[in-house]
Amino acid sequence: MVEHRPLRDLVAYAVLSLGVIIFAFPVYVAVIASTYDAATVVSGNLPLTPGSRMLENYYRAVFVGGSRFMNQPVGVLLANSFITAIGIAVGKILISILSAFAIVYFRFPFRRTAFWIIFVTLMLPVEVRIYPTYKIVADLHMLDTYAGLILPLIASATGTLLFRQFFMTVPDELLEASRIDGAGPLRFFWDTLLPLSMTTVAALFVIQFIYGWNQYLWPLLITTKDSMQTIVIGIKKMLSTTDELAEWQLAMATAVLAMLPPVAVVVFMQRLFVKGLVETEK
Repeated sequence: MVEHRPLRDLVAYAVLSLGVIIFAFPVYVAVIASTYDAATVVSGNLPLTPGSRMLENYYRAVFVGGSRFMNQPVGVLLANSFITAIGIAVGKILISILSAFAIVYFRFPFRRTAFWIIFVTLMLPVEVRIYPTYKIVADLHMLDTYAGLILPLIASATGTLLFRQFFMTVPDELLEASRIDGAGPLRFFWDTLLPLSMTTVAALFVIQFIYGWNQYLWPLLITTKDSMQTIVIGIKKMLSTTDELAEWQLAMATAVLAMLPPVAVVVFMQRLFVKGLVETEK
């Protein structure tokens, strides 16, 4: 039986409300700033009510562009980031789940050694391997391509570790039952393991999609064309320091638009996550 204490509940809701305000207020300011002109944004007297240039600013950002350093519309940058993030997330999940399946359910020499080699790569910072990775991508003529943006980032030791730990909790009786039914390894994987892994897949997809969406250093290195750059690079170029006034209204509109796809993915995957939990309990 749950004991209800009004005072404790009031304090808890007050703390939660304060946290929401602290995190949501900067987003609200960005939305408001995207509805004014640049002079109003930098004047220091930005109102907290929407302005009259919302449609103009968002239309210009999405379809026209306007920065002196980024002549591509934000729609192109959003598409590049979305393709890159989807490719990275799907690639990481496919490689991780298959490698974990092989490590847990197949017996071959140096199986544990292979896993620990994969695990040790977690301790290698990106800066250590970024030059040889760039050299390989350049030699394969994959600069300014989606393959160059995606393929070097699809290996995931974290995903392999998560799926391995989950597969080790699956009862051996399920494997034996599949063998009795005449199912091979791939049939067991597709019909049994994959449905049970949907909650892990949903959680990992959210993490890896946001990881791919927020990539800055790697796309900055391998893209030289504005048409292949991502939304994070676009925001940075919009705020490049010069003698002229930065177009803050476009930067704020772009930042607001850049938040929408990750939020949509989190909401969609949360529903899939809950659905997977319900099916698992059944």
